[in-house]
Amino acid sequence: MGDTRHNRVACLLITTLIFTCTAVGLCADQRSVPETLLLKDFRPQSVYKVPLTMVPKAKYPAIDMHAHIYAKTPEQVDKWVRLMDEAGVQKAIVHTMATGKRFDEVYTLYAKYPDRFEVWCGFDYTGYDQPGFGPAAVKELERCYQVGARGVGPINIHVGDPYWMYLPMDARNDGLMNAYKWRLDNQPGIVDLAGMVDILERAVARHPQTTFVACHFANCCYDLSRLGGMFDKYPNLYADISARFAETAAIPRFVAKFYETYQDRLVYATDMQATLDTYRFTFRILESADEHFYAWNHSSYHWPLYGLALSDPVLEKVYRTNALKILQKR
Repeated sequence: MGDTRHNRVACLLITTLIFTCTAVGLCADQRSVPETLLLKDFRPQSVYKVPLTMVPKAKYPAIDMHAHIYAKTPEQVDKWVRLMDEAGVQKAIVHTMATGKRFDEVYTLYAKYPDRFEVWCGFDYTGYDQPGFGPAAVKELERCYQVGARGVGPINIHVGDPYWMYLPMDARNDGLMNAYKWRLDNQPGIVDLAGMVDILERAVARHPQTTFVACHFANCCYDLSRLGGMFDKYPNLYADISARFAETAAIPRFVAKFYETYQDRLVYATDMQATLDTYRFTFRILESADEHFYAWNHSSYHWPLYGLALSDPVLEKVYRTNALKILQKR
């Protein structure tokens, strides 16, 4: 009798465990059942037998116009330089968004390699909503320049976020699996992406002697004609291509044509952790003609990616010539 009772209890526990695992999606075999597959677990792999290209080094010495403080010790800075050498990256612009003591510390860290790094400062917004704001912030900006800053965050300007984050998080949002993590559709009272781009355009028009670099294609990947229209009107506007490789590699023919048309206004940039794999992923997008591949280390969108196969003249301008033109204007 005792064994029977124990067996019943064990069966009940096992049944409860199976039900719980199924309910919360913890059982590995349940994740493979299409009826219970979660969007967050969807990681397709391409089955097409097509060329796979590894581009070990940029075709032209590249200038990364959008990096951050990835190296935080002298040893890490040394390692980053060795990595840049291997990848063919000549220089990186380090956006600190910092002022004061913090900027000075970061500048000192990277000063060992003045030809490999430019350290850009931020802008001190302390008391921006108070009377008298302005002169102190300008004074600190001038001080950062004297220390060694050669650019400022608001001139390389982040405008909005990817379009899919503003859309309803429903079955029609084809960027849902990435956008949901950063959703903005549930944020009341915010300026939408179109409004943010309008603000950028007014600033660029108001300051024709100032060079603006709108990072991430000004987040106009879904409608590059909007960015192209601004390029047509404002010669002081450029855009960097950082952290939007997956968004643009989904429509390769249209995007390659955009690069061709505006080859004098786009600059290479990453805004991703500096690793050899990261650099080579960006080179593959720009240089190869690879089709229907995924890069889950760099993108959590569900769609496949395609190489843009940009021409050599376009590549040279995007990798370095346009950046040099911007940097030499100062």
